[in-house]
Amino acid sequence: MILIDGKKVAADVRAELKEETAEFEARYGRKVGLAVVLIGEDPASQVYVRNKIRACEEAGIRSFAHYLPADVSQKSAEELVLSLAADENVHGILVQLPLPKHLDAERILACIPTAKDVDGFSAENVGKLALHEEGTVACTPFGVMELLTRYGIDVRGKRAVVVGRSNIVGRPMALLLLNADATVTVCHSRTQDLRGECARADILIAAIGKPKFITADMVKDGAVVVDVGINRVDGKLVGDVDFEEVSKKASFITPVPGGVGPMTIAMLLKNAVACAKRIVK
Repeated sequence: MILIDGKKVAADVRAELKEETAEFEARYGRKVGLAVVLIGEDPASQVYVRNKIRACEEAGIRSFAHYLPADVSQKSAEELVLSLAADENVHGILVQLPLPKHLDAERILACIPTAKDVDGFSAENVGKLALHEEGTVACTPFGVMELLTRYGIDVRGKRAVVVGRSNIVGRPMALLLLNADATVTVCHSRTQDLRGECARADILIAAIGKPKFITADMVKDGAVVVDVGINRVDGKLVGDVDFEEVSKKASFITPVPGGVGPMTIAMLLKNAVACAKRIVK
């Protein structure tokens, strides 16, 4: 069994991006700029934003952090995002989710131009992914593909099973695997014989949000297992995969923490640099 080290790969990606951002600054006379908007005081969101700002610094990206109070009006939040959309020093915009319940997240996210949509959530970017065209891809599934590539795992012709169908992970993950010539099955709460579907997978992606849901009897010998889940159980972070038992059968497996998680921020930065290059060319 080979442990897929997301921390190391993410550090490698940031180091490579630092070279790209230095070239960008030398050519255009300004840094790649990423704006991060945090509304309210959700503790987890605050940690995520701090980590993103720190990662920006490491990759040579200029961050613009905007903090709005939890009781901010819909109009004020939209006006801020629209102002960032018009700012030529900002090449990417990220609105940290979840938002306070009184705000309409879809309307706020719709204020982000597709060209600056570093999360890859816009309808146009999702459509480009579905059509196998160049665009910005959701960071977490993009990170999964990067891990597979860097560890020399060829998905062509392989049976890939994605457990979970969220717009943020499951659906774009399935499309990325399909675009890479895998044979893809998407499983969800209504899937019949979920255990059997998983057990047939050469590559199994777990993104269902249930701790240790994928057990050893759901995994075939030699399968590649990627755990996207992050669940807190008794004060500890655990994935959607029963790591201790499944690791005895898998050929490659990602840990939680330290697997897919670090890649999400790394690919956010990669998306920001790609957006900047498309905007200025």
